[in-house]
Amino acid sequence: MLVLVLTCGCASYPHRTAQAFADFQGGHFDRALAQYGDEDVVKSAFLSGAEAGTVALTAGDWEVALGHLHYAADAAEDLEGRALAGRDRLAEGLASWALNDTMRSYQGEGFERVYVHAGLALAYLAQGRLDSVYVEARRSNMLLEAEEELYETSYRAGGLGHFISALAYELLGEYDQAYIDYKRMEAKGVGTALAGRSLVRIATMLGREDELPTWLDRYGPDTERPAGAASVVVVAGVGLAPYKIENSMAVATEDGLLTFAAPMYQFHYQPVMALRLVDQESGQGLVTDVLESVSDVAVENLEDRLAWMSVKSIARGVLKRELTKEAEDKHGALGRLVGDLFTAITERADLRCWQTLPDTWQACRLWVPPGTSSFTLEAIGGESRFLGTYALEPGETMVVIARSVGPMLHAHVIGGQPVDPTLN
Repeated sequence: MLVLVLTCGCASYPHRTAQAFADFQGGHFDRALAQYGDEDVVKSAFLSGAEAGTVALTAGDWEVALGHLHYAADAAEDLEGRALAGRDRLAEGLASWALNDTMRSYQGEGFERVYVHAGLALAYLAQGRLDSVYVEARRSNMLLEAEEELYETSYRAGGLGHFISALAYELLGEYDQAYIDYKRMEAKGVGTALAGRSLVRIATMLGREDELPTWLDRYGPDTERPAGAASVVVVAGVGLAPYKIENSMAVATEDGLLTFAAPMYQFHYQPVMALRLVDQESGQGLVTDVLESVSDVAVENLEDRLAWMSVKSIARGVLKRELTKEAEDKHGALGRLVGDLFTAITERADLRCWQTLPDTWQACRLWVPPGTSSFTLEAIGGESRFLGTYALEPGETMVVIARSVGPMLHAHVIGGQPVDPTLN
């Protein structure tokens, strides 16, 4: 009876959410949102909030995105608290010896919990709630540092959180604080092309003569800009992060079946690798720079956890083999059959992961003359979107939050004064 019960509940996360994921890829956001928001389908509060929050971000529904992403953060509150309390407390929370890993509550991988707060910061930026941007960006960075401490490594991550924080500080005119975030990006080696240009610009503006020569030597002179230049900043998720598949092995022994199972990542084909923002008035265009690779971080983080997962899987396999031997001693061939079947069914890799994350987070900043300009955003290798015509004041910053999924491109403009060109 136990074997039958386990068999009925063994559908993997990718299979349970296949329709929701297909709807997200196809741009059917209402349907994807409804399915990801249904915990009976997702069977994880964290993933329900994270996936639905990403769908809402892509659709430009900032308030709905905040609600779902906060729900994901609340679901991971215990592990976040352990992470911020120190390495040993976090390790305690991760050391689960369940019947198999899929039976424990899923509170996100460490890097996924980091991206929940980065996503919250992005949604707050879209709403102009800049104080909340700092809170979420700071928590994102703290969780990243806790994960790095746990595995004694350094991920090329944090570019999105620091960039959003720096941009928020610039919008408030607090350039000294923005300068700190750009320096952290440069130190971590994330988004260095964009951070480097910003360091040159702000060091020049603030008169940081002690550090300016270093930035000039690394990144060249400040970008030429028209007098009173306005700017258009694109922050974009590009492509799709990898998904998990099972890597398993079964060995028949005299005492029963010995199994091992662990997840590994499978990569999506990425038809679009970058976006290009074009000012149609001047023809000037700029390609987005990578802030950080979600795929690289996901793979590195999984590799850091594989030894831990392997030890747990092998230990469970040995225990189940001993139970099979006891069953065979008591019930003969039937006991052996049931024991081997139980082992094969229950030792499964945990394939749960945040599937709607992008492959990379990217950004660019295009400086334009103040006044009226028309803009196009292109997914190189995919769709192109006319963003509209906008009047920009001297020094104004307009933000475009975008996401490419396959060849499709979704973009939302924050700020600027829309202009109807037919009235001119």
